[in-house]
Amino acid sequence: MLTKRKKANEIAKVRQHDTDTGSPQVQIAVLTRRIEELSDHLDRNRKDKHSRRGLLGLVADRRKHLTYLEKHNKRAYSTVVKKLGLKK
Repeated sequence: MLTKRKKANEIAKVRQHDTDTGSPQVQIAVLTRRIEELSDHLDRNRKDKHSRRGLLGLVADRRKHLTYLEKHNKRAYSTVVKKLGLKK
């Protein structure tokens, strides 16, 4: 589960200004953290099909945000990918 503290730490890594909570970079960082936590949960609970479906939705959502960012701001895209350790 993503707590407020964990979410704030993820936002602090990639935010553009002090009150930034909705930029694509921040959304990608938060989604990445949720995906990591849900993946760990699914490693322990292999038969949890409902959470697996949720994970697939999160991955698709992150992919959409990454595609948008790549089209509109390539420098920010490459920075986010490096900071979060994503493949691409």
